[in-house]
Amino acid sequence: MNAGNFFQNIAHYKEVIIYIIGFIWILFASDYFAKYLQKIKLPLITGFLLTGIVCGPQALGLLKAEAVANLNFVNDLSLAFIAFAAGTELYLREIRSRFKSIVWNTLGQLVITFGLSSTIVFFLADYIPFMKAMNNAGKVAVSILMGTIFVARSPSSAIAVINEMRAKGPFTTTAIGVTVVKDVLVIILFTICFSISNSLILDHDFNIKSILLLVFELAMSFAGGYVLGKSISLMLRYTSKVPVKTVLLLLVGYSVFYFAHLIRTYSQDFIGVELYFEPLLICIVASFLVTNYSKYRPEFQFILHRNSPFIYVTFFTLTGAMMSLDVLVKVWGIALLLFFVRLVTMMIGTYIGSTIARDNKLHRKLGWMSYVTQAGVGLGLAIEISREYVGWGTEFATIVIAVIVLNQFVGPPLFKWALNKVGETHKRAEATHDGIRDAIIFGYEDSSMALGRQLIKNGWEVKIATFLQNVEEDENREIEIQHIDEISVSQLEKLEARKSESIILMLSDKENLKICELIYEHIGTKNVVVRLQDRYYINKFHKLGALIVEPATAIVSLLDHFVRSPLATSLLLGMEENQETIDIEVQDLNLHGVSLRDLRLPSDIIILSVTRKNQVIISHGYTRLRIGDIVTLVGSRKSLEETRLRFEE
Repeated sequence: MNAGNFFQNIAHYKEVIIYIIGFIWILFASDYFAKYLQKIKLPLITGFLLTGIVCGPQALGLLKAEAVANLNFVNDLSLAFIAFAAGTELYLREIRSRFKSIVWNTLGQLVITFGLSSTIVFFLADYIPFMKAMNNAGKVAVSILMGTIFVARSPSSAIAVINEMRAKGPFTTTAIGVTVVKDVLVIILFTICFSISNSLILDHDFNIKSILLLVFELAMSFAGGYVLGKSISLMLRYTSKVPVKTVLLLLVGYSVFYFAHLIRTYSQDFIGVELYFEPLLICIVASFLVTNYSKYRPEFQFILHRNSPFIYVTFFTLTGAMMSLDVLVKVWGIALLLFFVRLVTMMIGTYIGSTIARDNKLHRKLGWMSYVTQAGVGLGLAIEISREYVGWGTEFATIVIAVIVLNQFVGPPLFKWALNKVGETHKRAEATHDGIRDAIIFGYEDSSMALGRQLIKNGWEVKIATFLQNVEEDENREIEIQHIDEISVSQLEKLEARKSESIILMLSDKENLKICELIYEHIGTKNVVVRLQDRYYINKFHKLGALIVEPATAIVSLLDHFVRSPLATSLLLGMEENQETIDIEVQDLNLHGVSLRDLRLPSDIIILSVTRKNQVIISHGYTRLRIGDIVTLVGSRKSLEETRLRFEE
């Protein structure tokens, strides 16, 4: 290498570093903008793409065309990560129960949806600008590539909706099973269609030699996935720190794309045949093997889940910058038409597949709504095509991205509606508190009786619910003891749980969890306190919004606070004479918008904190109250009761 080339390379790398630094600043803006749009119910992906478009070469020009070209390696990193994430969703143990339905629904969409959408795109070729001048072979090539992407789905979007709705049941299991299986098969289908399209566009004969070459490429891609899966397992085994594992995983993913491009470039020169081992397929096979056939699945999933927000903002923002605005203006009409083409073919494919699987009639009618949303894999395939076919590839990607954005808008609401219609959602019920400070304690024992008496002393009404039959009434008749026969909604209604301000669970963990789920889904009481015995259940209770008290750690924490801050701890526990700490919800409309400094409170009242939408906000004199805020106060019992009357309706 001569001195001139050396300094040219130095200058090139310096430029790339400058582009990366500038792009990182744009990513901060993209993340902020997308989260702002999310508040008005727009998908995150929309914010990322819009930021990329606005900052791209055809708008503000913060990212120049040469910068976008030099950041192509970022796409490779992101695509590898997206393929890894798709592979982890295919966890065989979770889809066995609905295997038959999943298989037929998947085949219905792969065969019917792919076949119909490809055919329709072919006949619409004269209305798609870049396809008009193509010969029939080129039109077939573009049609099957677009048909492949139309079959792709978004596992991450599906899982987000399922988690939000707390959905569970056969319809949900089938939906997520088909989604993840289909994403794996779509990449295999894309590999086949990509090879066929190359032959058609380059006017090569597609003969037995081409078929054997395609089979060899697929086999080598699977073999590469196996080797990569073993390598990832070894890396997870021998590397200790998570940040190091994350960097290595990204580098390993990028190396797959790098070597795939390298082999493709040099195979033609050395053996006279162009070999292309699909990097997306290699990554998804590797991820599938790590997820299902290694003991490192939890850690692998943790790394991917932890870093997915950064990867998605990077990939979708750069994708937005690559979009051609002038093409988008010309083709928005055809993009809308193709959006409806995908919906109709999806309906037909899903209905036929679910009919063969003998799913019930309601599932057949609504099944297609589960598969509308698209994101990572579909966009990844579109980007691969845009890079492969310089010229019309950019126009192809622009149309497909527009269709995907429409699917991202329409898909989640449709899926939520379908889940509600089949009755598999378990969202939190609305509470109907009657304004009386009352509590229900499940479990009769010395501790529950002591707690009940303490609450009564502080002005609460208390019931104790128990399975025990031979229980003596409280000697002072202060605590109402009610017998229950089972854990059910009817028993909770009998206890008037809907009107209760707090519910305390002091039974076994299994019984507590069952009651907690019923309260969450049917009653809606927000303040549920659980006494935990086994830490195995801690995450289950957290997901249901319960407050957890673990006796052993609670005692240690309490002693620690007494040592470090004895006065504050005594105050909070009500051990100081005539001093209490309470939470009060702001219900009086007259207090909405009033600053804390303008409140007329008794002189011995101190405001400790203000909680809004489950977030403790940093409060000061100029903090304005909102209806529904929870204000934590400390003061004398008389003053606290006076303040409560002011805050409540």
